[in-house]
Amino acid sequence: MDHIFLREIKLEAKVGIYRRERVTSQPVELDLDIALPSDAVFSTGKVADTIDYAVVVGRLREELAERRFGLVEELAEHIARLLIAEFGTPWVRVSVAKLGILRGVKHVGVTIERSRR
Repeated sequence: MDHIFLREIKLEAKVGIYRRERVTSQPVELDLDIALPSDAVFSTGKVADTIDYAVVVGRLREELAERRFGLVEELAEHIARLLIAEFGTPWVRVSVAKLGILRGVKHVGVTIERSRR
């Protein structure tokens, strides 16, 4: 399966169950693997026949600014569903990490894989 990948996307998100996390946003890091909807781009060379990663990042930035999530698992699921619904990908792998929230731990997070049903 052909896919695009985006690594170490740093965005602000309202995610967490603790009081301090519920009132402010915090940095999160995303890694995405997004399957291409078709192989048309390999013969046409047109961005319209692939998934524009700049549009993906912009859309995620908008979405994270508007919503609040209790758990990183919930955030990852929301991102996966958004990518399937809005970008037409048949499969996606989403990793979400909170940065520096535990002493001595650089990243804490989750990785999920979802496919179109």
